[in-house]
Amino acid sequence: MKRLWKCVRQALPRSGKLSLWLFKIILPVSLAVRLLDYYGAIAWLSEFMNPVFQLIGLQGKLAIVFITSIFLPLYGSIAVMASLAMTMREATILAVMCLVAHNLPVECAVVRKTGSSFLGMFFLRILTAFAIAVFLNNLLPADNRPFELLAQPTVYTSLTPLFTDWLQASGVLILTILVIVTVLMIIQRLLVEFGLIETLSRPLRPLMRIFGLPEGSPFLWIVGNVAGLAYGGAIMADMVEEGKLSLKDSNTVNYHLCISHSLIEDTLLFVALGINWFVIIGTRLLFAVLVVWGRRLFQSLALNKIA
Repeated sequence: MKRLWKCVRQALPRSGKLSLWLFKIILPVSLAVRLLDYYGAIAWLSEFMNPVFQLIGLQGKLAIVFITSIFLPLYGSIAVMASLAMTMREATILAVMCLVAHNLPVECAVVRKTGSSFLGMFFLRILTAFAIAVFLNNLLPADNRPFELLAQPTVYTSLTPLFTDWLQASGVLILTILVIVTVLMIIQRLLVEFGLIETLSRPLRPLMRIFGLPEGSPFLWIVGNVAGLAYGGAIMADMVEEGKLSLKDSNTVNYHLCISHSLIEDTLLFVALGINWFVIIGTRLLFAVLVVWGRRLFQSLALNKIA
């Protein structure tokens, strides 16, 4: 019991610090989107992007969600989604796109330290996000239910009700995310405290072979999916420096994790908003496997051509 409370005490300060960080991201981003909509900028973007995004089953105005995702953590794109009207089908496609391509400047810089190309990973994740959108647009059935964060679009005649609705929506969203992140931080601490990560690694080795990953990658795969790509990248960098992991192997793992990482936290963030968890996890794992094996096939063909 003492070790349990120790994990809780260690997790709470970090979740409190994160909540302040979330305020800094969510409040200005969500307000900016509402103001852009109020002054007609979203309508202009919708008309401009409509031809491209219609090919993947999305309204043109939803492009701002994906653009926000590219440069900011997921919380920023969720804040934008909370400010726009869309169907559950559109929200599902957008969610998976954002899960694949989010916070790219930071995360691509992290994986660069472990043998991967910054620009290569940057464009791979964007292209994969669009490939996934095409895939889901052809796979998902029609679903015109409104996305639950904003059931009906609101037309504001003045800024006062806009600010009132923004404050209410932001408060609910921040509390939801804070609860989820706090629980996840406690779970993460428990896994480390009781040595469960290493225990969980052993039965995953056959799965790594299916994924096309090196034999020694189960621990990295768990860390990347429990703690995220940034934490996973930091641990991977330490292993490379200590000679426990080659740059070749770490680069291979990066190709998988750049498409499918933080399967617990990131998935729960969107599941809490009504997105189907099986679509999120299944699609990301499928394309992560395709990317790794596609890369291995390309390398094999290139070597045979040289030989």
